Amino acid sequence: MEALDWLLDSDPAIRWQVLRDLTDTPLPEVQAERARVATRGWGARLLALQDENGQWDGGTYFPARFNESEPGQPWTATTYSLLLLRDFGLDPGSEQARNAVARVRDNSRWEEGNQPFFEGEVEPCVNGMAVALGAYFGEDVDGVVRRLLKEQLDDGGWNCEAERGSVRSSFGTTINVLEGLLEHERATGGSPGSIAARQRAEEYLLERGLLRRKTTGGLIDSDWLTFSYPTRWFFDVLRGLDYFRAVGNRPDERVAEAVEALASKRQPDGTWLLENTHPGRTHFALEEGDGRPSRWNTLRALRVLEWYEGQ
Repeated sequence: MEALDWLLDSDPAIRWQVLRDLTDTPLPEVQAERARVATRGWGARLLALQDENGQWDGGTYFPARFNESEPGQPWTATTYSLLLLRDFGLDPGSEQARNAVARVRDNSRWEEGNQPFFEGEVEPCVNGMAVALGAYFGEDVDGVVRRLLKEQLDDGGWNCEAERGSVRSSFGTTINVLEGLLEHERATGGSPGSIAARQRAEEYLLERGLLRRKTTGGLIDSDWLTFSYPTRWFFDVLRGLDYFRAVGNRPDERVAEAVEALASKRQPDGTWLLENTHPGRTHFALEEGDGRPSRWNTLRALRVLEWYEGQ
């Protein structure tokens, strides 16, 4: 209960999801709290940072001005700003969301080829984000989905390095595409092809238990056992588990080790820490820093465990 009270003593972006996912709060109260995302706290603050030209920090994937010697990738451009608004649960039907997304649709173009935002670009990782954002905010991204289906690799996933000859999938690319396909399926019902592609990609992750090589059984990347927020384009075990929770099926037995790893990170006070912040310029801080209790990681971990233990 102390951890739950701590989560509720927070920004509307956190509170409404706690009320929805971890309590028995009536739906009208959840919806009222969600509506505050557009007008209070992080959501309102981020919306206010949109440029007059409809972008954030003057760019689509990268800000208009940045020095490549900066530590890490800047996270202040339009794509990652919209991803945060989606994470916050900004109501896509709100006036604030409709206005912001219309300005993106009309003005924001990818640096790679000058395509309009909701037409996507060439990397499947980025296109997975574009699909997730378009589907969530009510834009037509069917063409991007069709492209992704053609680019699925033989092992079931995707890899941004495929255009440079890679024939093996990447967890990082695959989780971004999966989140996009799931959001598109929620919005449109999907198609037999997109549903089959999503399920094949889920199997790619499950065959590896979300963390181990299929060939040797060895741990693929120790960083995947350290949890970040925002996740940006990176994979970790918590992000993978939260995806499968969002799908809503009964937990597959092959996620058991990943769930055990997640549960082992619970602190004596019932929280989870922020452990692996991805370096780069941000608009403003959402957490107190690595090694400190993280409301985002605690929220996501608790709802994963509730899903896993409750079915």
